[in-house]
Amino acid sequence: MKLEELENKLGYHFHDRRLLEHALCHSSYANERHWDKLMNNERLEFLGDAVLELATSEYLYQNYPTMPEGEATRTRASIVCEQTLALCARDLGLGEWLMLGKGEELTGGRDRDSITSDAMEALLGAIYLDGGFANAKEFVHHFILNDIEHKKLFYDSKTILQEQIQSETEEPIHYELVKEEGPDHNKRFTVNVVLGEKVLGSGSGRTKKAAEQEAAYRALLARKVRG
Repeated sequence: MKLEELENKLGYHFHDRRLLEHALCHSSYANERHWDKLMNNERLEFLGDAVLELATSEYLYQNYPTMPEGEATRTRASIVCEQTLALCARDLGLGEWLMLGKGEELTGGRDRDSITSDAMEALLGAIYLDGGFANAKEFVHHFILNDIEHKKLFYDSKTILQEQIQSETEEPIHYELVKEEGPDHNKRFTVNVVLGEKVLGSGSGRTKKAAEQEAAYRALLARKVRG
């Protein structure tokens, strides 16, 4: 896919397009071509991680003036964690633009949380180098800190759902595996979270744990709508 399309989605056009290309280059792609290991996106990811932590800390400090330090630390951790960043990457469709080696391509790397979350940080690092902190911060606000309450909910979904149900009934919730598909190296699991005989939510993921988390998140969203 053309990089201009990604830039249009980002609302940011690079002065140095090579930085964008670098951010999208996974180590598997560089390794297959016997490129220098510095050609992959890992150093940009390292930089982007630091930029994300600063931008998120500033946002929480300014927008939640009564939030104590401990809660701010936990909230920041929920926002910059792998699963939340992968959720943001999926919303952006970032996986479509990644340069992956054949092995990663065949095993579902474009949808793997570890790869897409790292690419989000690398992309942020590239924007920071190309356009400075103001543009990097705008990216964080628009694509990562948007809908922050839902992202906190997603991160803590299983715990929050458990606490809500326990406050209403003594009957426990449980998670049921309803589908398992794909070869061993590229599994996809579908899980329902169930109370009694009622399905509260359904989710899917590359691991059972990820599928359970999404099922709990969908259940919480459904309860909010009904509530």
